[in-house]
Amino acid sequence: MSMPDTPVHDQVSGRADPHAAIKGESGKRKTVVMKFGGTSVGNIERIRNVAKRVKAEHDRGRRVAVVVSAMAGVTNRMVGYCAELDPLADPKEYDAVVAAGEQVTSGLVSIALQALGVKARSFQGWQIPLVTDNAHGKAAIESVDGTALLACLDDDVVPVVAGFQGVGPDGRIATLGRGGSDTSAVAVAAAINADQCDIYTDVDGIYTTDPRIVKRAKKLDRITYEEMLELASVGAKVLQTRSVGLAMREGVRVRVLSSFAETDDDSGSIVVDEDEIMEKELVAGIANSHDEAKISVRNIPDRPGIAAAIFDPLAAANINVDMIVQSVGVDNMTNMTFTVSKSDEAAARAVLEKAREYIQYGELITSHNVVKISVVGIGMRSNAGLAARMFRTLADRGINVQVISTSEIKISVLIDSEYTELAMRALHTAYGLDAKEGADA
Repeated sequence: MSMPDTPVHDQVSGRADPHAAIKGESGKRKTVVMKFGGTSVGNIERIRNVAKRVKAEHDRGRRVAVVVSAMAGVTNRMVGYCAELDPLADPKEYDAVVAAGEQVTSGLVSIALQALGVKARSFQGWQIPLVTDNAHGKAAIESVDGTALLACLDDDVVPVVAGFQGVGPDGRIATLGRGGSDTSAVAVAAAINADQCDIYTDVDGIYTTDPRIVKRAKKLDRITYEEMLELASVGAKVLQTRSVGLAMREGVRVRVLSSFAETDDDSGSIVVDEDEIMEKELVAGIANSHDEAKISVRNIPDRPGIAAAIFDPLAAANINVDMIVQSVGVDNMTNMTFTVSKSDEAAARAVLEKAREYIQYGELITSHNVVKISVVGIGMRSNAGLAARMFRTLADRGINVQVISTSEIKISVLIDSEYTELAMRALHTAYGLDAKEGADA
């Protein structure tokens, strides 16, 4: 998710401002963006529930803007229609179709609010406008004009924005990719200078790991932008990665909470700057991703430039490579193992087979029977031994590590997928993340 690096012209005051593309002015009343995901608006009764929650915030005297996803299952159905007609459908027409779900939801939520006596109106991405680049299907936001939304708020009208969509430079509808409504919500929050962006979903906050796997996972009251960004990038599904990156750059406070439980100002989990967290845990959470395909290129002549010979054509094909390990073979030969997303595995294999004569490898082996386990925490910057604890914990349980990658606050390993639950539970305990007996999960 990228915003312009150069100053854009402030569309309200006319002054140059490096953040003018997504900033606006708000009054003294607290301004909140409330974003509701697909399960939260999954049917008419749930849409009524959303309207009641919005009305409750409005009745507290707050200025409220709403961002909505399509009703659960609608986007998948739209994608299916396109694929049935043409698996290689025109991306611009594809976007026109798959953006329809959010348009419907924004109108329905506005009607539900009006039925409760709350003034509301719907906005599509092009009406704001939320301007994107031309990468249809996975567009990045380039600017957001908050003028129309702020005018609504000043008139005590709740704007209900269709998430996931904007308008490209060609004037056509452009969608932001899966989970894009989260990014829409953060961008809208920045555009109107909101005090907070509340993401309502089917979970009641951010947990130290997936509570469906580890029963003693703990709900976090607070987590840093950096930790949440790393967790989102390695498999945590609570927030979309680009939305966290944008929130970090623009300083938008993001809170995750449940649409299906009673909530107040202390509910859920909040994503904030590191300076706002007094007691910093060594490890914030553990994530897993099954969206990994392992590719091993075996028996390659060990010569200068061999890595470039493998990875340059993959990059040219827009295939993202994640974890990489090179091992020394025999007779001046080497092996290269790396991971790509499962959706890119077939394309990666085709690229490498095409380049086989140049690379001169002996064998190409792929595997889907792997999972990436990642431990994330800002404490890794200054505490030795956290990586060793991970490797020792896995070794003690007979789990072999196939590939390793690290960042400043993250350690990821690739293991056989059959060991997912064992590894997650063991590491959760090893890093002291288990909830105490009888504590609220």
